[in-house]
Amino acid sequence: MNTLLAAGLLLLFAMPGEPYRIPPHEEVARMARFVANQCNWASMATISTHEPVQGQPFSNAFSTSDGPVGSGTGVPYMYLTTMEISVQDLKVNPQASLSMSLAQTDFCKNQGYDPQDPLCAHIIFSGSVLEINGTEATFAKKALFSRHPEMVDWPIDHNWFFAKMNITKVWVLDYFGGVKTVTPEDYFKATPFKATPYKRHH
Repeated sequence: MNTLLAAGLLLLFAMPGEPYRIPPHEEVARMARFVANQCNWASMATISTHEPVQGQPFSNAFSTSDGPVGSGTGVPYMYLTTMEISVQDLKVNPQASLSMSLAQTDFCKNQGYDPQDPLCAHIIFSGSVLEINGTEATFAKKALFSRHPEMVDWPIDHNWFFAKMNITKVWVLDYFGGVKTVTPEDYFKATPFKATPYKRHH
């Protein structure tokens, strides 16, 4: 049974543009980069500064992008405003965790995987959220606005700014046997997309 389930992870995963194969679960860093590039949003947990939950974990959803689908950088970028309560938490303590799951895509649904199933690959980043500017902010703008075009029309008076997750640890759960960890160095060295021409069998 496990062999059949593992084989399912190697099925072609349809992506906008050109399809690629989802990485094998043994290639943990590649899997992490794949998930980060596939997902358009993440759940970010901060330490709340707001009563009545001050000092407790507080999770919130944020739109993300690490670049174009199929050629991302691995860096999760966000478009934030200090009017948002989680961003207010970050101003006090920038440390946070960011989780993404292929349950956000059609992959797990198509394979019949529950979001909590280990085969429905998901990752957690530990680190801190940092405001960026200059050329990196320019890249982040293109990366985010291309996936989230609505952002262009968000109210100017909200004083939006670009930020990134400064990753210190990567946690990956994509198979049986428990969570695996990846160092930032190995994560950024990984090449998640090894293009495989899509051949439709008749």
